[in-house]
Amino acid sequence: MRAFVGWFLALSVALGLSAYLARAITVGDRRLFLPGDTSSGHHQIEERCELCHSESFSDRETIQASCVDCHATELDEVDDSHPRSKFTDPRNSDRVAILDARYCVTCHREHAPDATGAMGLTLPEDYCFHCHQDVGEERETHVGLPFDGCAASGCHNFHDNRSLYEDFLTRHGNDGDLLEAFRFAVLPSGERTLEALGIARMDAPNGSRWRPSARELSIWSNAIHARGGVNCSGCHAPTDRGEWSLGVPVAVCGECHEPQRAGFAASRHGMRWVAELDAMRPSRARLAMRETAPDGGLDCVSCHGEHVFDLAYAATEACLGCHSDEHSVAFEASPHARFEPAPGTSPEAVEKTGTDRITCATCHLPRVVGPGGRAYVEHNQNHNLRPNEKMIRDVCMDCHGLSFSIDALADRELIRRNFDRSPELHVPSIDWALGRVAPDSNSARRKDRED
Repeated sequence: MRAFVGWFLALSVALGLSAYLARAITVGDRRLFLPGDTSSGHHQIEERCELCHSESFSDRETIQASCVDCHATELDEVDDSHPRSKFTDPRNSDRVAILDARYCVTCHREHAPDATGAMGLTLPEDYCFHCHQDVGEERETHVGLPFDGCAASGCHNFHDNRSLYEDFLTRHGNDGDLLEAFRFAVLPSGERTLEALGIARMDAPNGSRWRPSARELSIWSNAIHARGGVNCSGCHAPTDRGEWSLGVPVAVCGECHEPQRAGFAASRHGMRWVAELDAMRPSRARLAMRETAPDGGLDCVSCHGEHVFDLAYAATEACLGCHSDEHSVAFEASPHARFEPAPGTSPEAVEKTGTDRITCATCHLPRVVGPGGRAYVEHNQNHNLRPNEKMIRDVCMDCHGLSFSIDALADRELIRRNFDRSPELHVPSIDWALGRVAPDSNSARRKDRED
């Protein structure tokens, strides 16, 4: 009898555990089955195993297709020194035998936290050696350099060298630390009152009359949507939905602000939304966040507000309301935060910020030029953040020279303190590049900053 009871209890536990695991697989938290921690780039979507894996979980082609689905646009935009086509070229078959860079997972394995470094790299840092062991014979400046330093800030990137290739270095190698002309512009402003718009109440789709509060009308009537002629129903009852909604989802905002929606969807802020998971919230972040940060799911109104859409608030205060890492906390006392343009500075053709001051968004959510020459805010902060050399052409060189920018971004301590002084670290890449061309030839090859 005792044996039967023990057998029955064991069977009950086994069945209960099986049911629990089965539910976890189908509708529960599948993070229970992770073979190891995911990288910082993917941890937000680790519940959705199928976003990367097929049913077999080990199908390399399926995983590669998943990588391309998310990162193809980013790779298309860069000046990739190691495109996949280089490794599919039969003439480079010997290189594939050494490093099969046809597949992202060759260098970026997931669930390997002990081997994962910056940018999710899981290869040893001397991986460049395998193909470039003779570089010292080609470049005397490289004799004696360590092979784990090729990808150091300011030298080389495997994928993106737009700001580091030699011709660009020689063209801008003699730029001063601080440029005379800054590319800042203030957004156009406008005043349109509620009375001028002639709107007092709106029809809800069901035929009833809905009257917003006086405060809501006051806020809305002085905000950018009212100036653009967009009333309440434009956001709360789009024609394709037909129902009045108090909340406005990201998709509705994207009907008018598609570039911003796309950037948000590709960002750390919005990647859970596009993966059809509950929205990202500060408590999920691996970066340091304020204990007082509101822990609601992130969407457009998290930073812009429900009706005000204050660009100045969204550009700095909204960021600092959540982020509490040392770089963020140091911003308000930094030279960037204290910067004011010289009196009479004329706005440039390219709008770089929503205010006449440098903000968090100036660098991390910069204004870029889209189709038709229209400027918009790039809402994907990863667009120019990792590796940080991406910021050089799009952000840093709006105010600073190339050499200063490279040195500043290579100085980790300076970044931590939010650039409170000039860089103390010097990257010699520009010196080496200028040394390979005659000074008069270099001067003749200089081009303007829009190159």
